[in-house]
Amino acid sequence: MQSVLSRPELQNEEAALAYVESKLWPDGPVCPKCGVIGKAGRLQGKSSRPGLWKCYGCRKQFTVRVGTVFESSHAPMHIWLQVMYIACSNKKGFPTRQVQRMLNCSMKTAWFMGHRIREAMKELPASFTAPMGGPGAVIEQDETYIGRKAESRAYEPPAPKAPVVALVQRGGGVRSFHVPYVNIQTLRPIIAKHAHPDSRYMTDSSRVAGNLGTWFVSHEAVDHSAGEYVRGDVYTNGVEGYFSILKRGIYGVYFHVSETHLHRYLAVFDFRHSNRAKLGIGDVQRTDLAIKGAVGKRLTYKTTRKQPPSPPRIGWAPLQTWD
Repeated sequence: MQSVLSRPELQNEEAALAYVESKLWPDGPVCPKCGVIGKAGRLQGKSSRPGLWKCYGCRKQFTVRVGTVFESSHAPMHIWLQVMYIACSNKKGFPTRQVQRMLNCSMKTAWFMGHRIREAMKELPASFTAPMGGPGAVIEQDETYIGRKAESRAYEPPAPKAPVVALVQRGGGVRSFHVPYVNIQTLRPIIAKHAHPDSRYMTDSSRVAGNLGTWFVSHEAVDHSAGEYVRGDVYTNGVEGYFSILKRGIYGVYFHVSETHLHRYLAVFDFRHSNRAKLGIGDVQRTDLAIKGAVGKRLTYKTTRKQPPSPPRIGWAPLQTWD
């Protein structure tokens, strides 16, 4: 059987540009300067680089890379598609060193390319703001903590792990969030924005979840401390399975993830879980979704390196209740 990596768009530069253009410009080339659709001509000749267009409206030249995460990149487009396919097909992630060995490039290039691909996988704001769930749907919620154990920090001062909260719609997608600590004050705005109140809410027996459950039409919980994990259709196995893949990816592939960039890695695991094979989405279709998600997400090396600091977290935070 022919390998997917032997597809023309993954081996040939002109085929790669044509493939990306077909995904991003289904109605014809779109000028990033004036926004005119279908009124541009392809420039050809020895002095013209592949994929170059000229708009007949504003007379500007452009390529399909402009206005995407591919902009100002010296890497060929077919190399971009190869790395994106590997990122979308590897369930537990793709390390920077692997990309560096594949491309025979510098560590800086591989690291920056990886973060730009993660930016492309980030869910679009238009769909991310729509609440999950609805009448008859089930939303599972749980939290976990990302970070190294204290005994493994031989040359570093002890630091608390980074809390991650996830909402999983049973039979659907997932949304995870890096929060400063787990209490009502941090979780209530997340629940109010991303979870539909007509959903069934399923959690463990934590006190925080008990207060949040009043937002939903019903709240059911399993008591893990008493050895209860399933009671009929009441369980949190979906969100716990997501955390299992997340931790195996971070600890087994990346080994260490900076808390500053943790939100980018969460976006990748969210993307792959929300577009998994069980929902009828294969590796090629998942890669196409990542290509479409590259539009409007310009990312430079400077802005990637200089991220705003993570929210302050001072040890344990007291439990808060509804106002």
